[in-house]
Amino acid sequence: MSTDRYSSPLSERYASKEMQYIFSQDMKFRTWRKLWIALAEIEKELGLNITQEQIDELKSHQDDINYDVAKAREKEVRHDVMSHVYAYGQQCPKAAGIIHLGATSCYVGDNTDIIIMTEALKLVRRKLLNVISCLAKFADEYKDLPTLGFTHFQPAQPTTVGKRASLWLQDFTIDLEDLDYVLDNMKLLGSKGTTGTQASFLELFDGDLTKVDKLDPMLAEKMGFKGCMAVSGQTYSRKIDMKVVNVLAGIASSATKMAQDIRLLQHLKEVEEPHEAKQIGSSAMAYKRNPMRSERICSLSRYVIVDTLNPAITEISQWFERTLDDSANKRLSIPEGFLAIDGILDLCMNVTDGLVVYPKVIEKRLMSELPFMATENIMMDAVKLGGNRQELHEKIRELSMIAGDHVKKDGLDNDLLEMIVKDPAFHMTEEKIKECMDPKKYTGCSAHQVERFLNEVVNPILEANKDELGLTAEINV
Repeated sequence: MSTDRYSSPLSERYASKEMQYIFSQDMKFRTWRKLWIALAEIEKELGLNITQEQIDELKSHQDDINYDVAKAREKEVRHDVMSHVYAYGQQCPKAAGIIHLGATSCYVGDNTDIIIMTEALKLVRRKLLNVISCLAKFADEYKDLPTLGFTHFQPAQPTTVGKRASLWLQDFTIDLEDLDYVLDNMKLLGSKGTTGTQASFLELFDGDLTKVDKLDPMLAEKMGFKGCMAVSGQTYSRKIDMKVVNVLAGIASSATKMAQDIRLLQHLKEVEEPHEAKQIGSSAMAYKRNPMRSERICSLSRYVIVDTLNPAITEISQWFERTLDDSANKRLSIPEGFLAIDGILDLCMNVTDGLVVYPKVIEKRLMSELPFMATENIMMDAVKLGGNRQELHEKIRELSMIAGDHVKKDGLDNDLLEMIVKDPAFHMTEEKIKECMDPKKYTGCSAHQVERFLNEVVNPILEANKDELGLTAEINV
């Protein structure tokens, strides 16, 4: 690796080899050649004077791209597509004259972009499913473990560890729905010509509209797509890029929500991301165990979410049938959005597969706050024993304020229950009070909701996609 020039952290630190290949030069230019072969085959099948020998010659050099020839040619002509047409022709002299016949640059450029984004979405989908699988196991395992709930990050009614995880899980299943919708509706640009009118193909086929109409469906079938866009300018609508990157941003927002919760829980020492034996938390503070992976999820996600502006601004900047101010931006924003979300999902897989739970710490914090939450039940039981509801409510309010001061001002334990037992207005014994202190009395339908959500929503998804599961996260640094 060269150390005297900039290299992208997305490649060096974050993205997997698989995602990097999808956006590699090899993937791009091999796809160009597949598209040129497909076009030649279609034109031959529709009656143009193209021989099987020419097509076989093209196929024989489909993958051995002569980059040096293409680069040298581009320095002369300043046009990447024509440089690769020339380089391909050098390898295939018999077919040189029919390469790119009737096409414009966007035939290979834009169709390849759609193909690459589709392959990248498939990889994102596979990793997202594995995150969902890890979280489903975690939610199921801890669906019954009571934990202090928080609203505004202030103590609130108890929930369970698994129920909280189901909130993260639900967000990711929503992302999967959005991703599947976009993936199912990906279409090629097709072979539309310079302004989308297919005029060049109408000329090639001597005005035969029937043959022109067959071009796009045949191309879609050969390239494994459901169809091509019905209309276009020279390019496909850049709204497609918006839809794709918005899906990535949706996943990034779900990942951030989960990662931020984990960071807060790690601060509370209740739940912790996986930590390697020799991992260093601080160059100065040797004791530290920082939630570095969750922090990295949040950091990369911020990049992906902001990246949604790129295709949005590009879409509104496409004058008439096309301008070229999309090109440089797309070369950055689309690959980098995918490389970043790939790194995020690898981190999410790693974190969710190795989350550490500390039940004793969870119980201690919950029990320190539970007396306040148990007061309604205590009040109802005291009323059954002959007390006045309104008077008891005021008593509890007063005692709660005193107990709160003991905790916050004096640093003492919560003694609300002891004060209630001593107060004759409640007629409550210590044993009766203890009955009110079972945390499971206050978690409501948490475990049931988790089970129902897993059975009705998550497990059917995982069962339908079981062949996609079992990925191992690739964490570089």
